[in-house]
Amino acid sequence: MTTFVLALLAFLAVFCTTHVVSNKHDSLYVNITILQSATTQGAVCLDGSPPAYHLDRGYGTGLRRWIIYLDGGSWCESIPDCLDRSTSSLGSSNHMKQRGFFAGILHNTSKQNPEFHNWNRVRVKYCDGSSFTGDVEQVHSEHKLYFRGARIFKAIMEDLWRKGMKSAENAILSGTSAGGLATILNCDKFKCLLPESAKVKCVADAAFFINSKTIYGTSYIQEMYRKIVNLHGSAKNLPSACTYVMEPSLCLFSQNVIPYIQTPLFIINSIYDSWQVK
Repeated sequence: MTTFVLALLAFLAVFCTTHVVSNKHDSLYVNITILQSATTQGAVCLDGSPPAYHLDRGYGTGLRRWIIYLDGGSWCESIPDCLDRSTSSLGSSNHMKQRGFFAGILHNTSKQNPEFHNWNRVRVKYCDGSSFTGDVEQVHSEHKLYFRGARIFKAIMEDLWRKGMKSAENAILSGTSAGGLATILNCDKFKCLLPESAKVKCVADAAFFINSKTIYGTSYIQEMYRKIVNLHGSAKNLPSACTYVMEPSLCLFSQNVIPYIQTPLFIINSIYDSWQVK
């Protein structure tokens, strides 16, 4: 068993434990970075506010190693849905907490995070509702909504590149749920942003959504994905090898798009998902 796989197993044990029981003395909170400069690129949250992330710097042997974690939080598929989302932390940096909680693979102690505690650890806030795939130039005139998820991903990665990721020797892109899907969809793009010599891997957690009919006979998730792609203009930012052979919304299903991902990808997924069961 490779060191990396062993590290992932350690991550699973630590991640699950720290999300169920967290000793307040071991709690780690990291200040938010509001990326004001991203607005010049049009990289903004649903409400037009700048994107944000939390960065805890690495040290020692981890100075040139990076873990980027993409927050999850479902999606928005319609104007009313996105408008409602824009008044929360999932659609606006104006509503985000100033300090982000770091646990599991984001913690800075060897007790909680034996393999990665001294790496540069980043938690990217999710405020676009499209798993970082949207890019529509036109702003929704009535409600002033912006669909710019792909620009957010690019702007934050470029900012981290300037802050030291350009010299990375090892890098991992990870995320959970909608963030896990974003991990898969942006995995190859992430690798292209890093030095050619860097070892790059992606770890998608709970990113598989089942394309099957509901008990009412409707294709709920497939229809939802179709609406997301159309509203956010996601098609052009999905892996082109996938969209070349199937309808773009089908490329939001991990099982369809993973065969077209070139970067090493690790998958963590339970046998069922409570959100999908509902």
